[in-house]
Amino acid sequence: MAPIPPPPAEPEDDPEAYLGLAADEAERRARERGWSTVRSLAPGTVITMEYRFGRLNFEVEDGTVRRSWKG
Repeated sequence: MAPIPPPPAEPEDDPEAYLGLAADEAERRARERGWSTVRSLAPGTVITMEYRFGRLNFEVEDGTVRRSWKG
């Protein structure tokens, strides 16, 4: 059986650094810092709980990032 490859590396970045930023500015910065996927969600959006390496999630309310987390 073939070995399972290691997951890709994630940027060394603090998700809390995006709190309070405008959503478009936060997404631009996240991509510049190496996040392969950036996802903006409305408060209360139903999402699956799988962890995806390289993904940064933003909860956006009134155009501002209120919460940010990896995966």
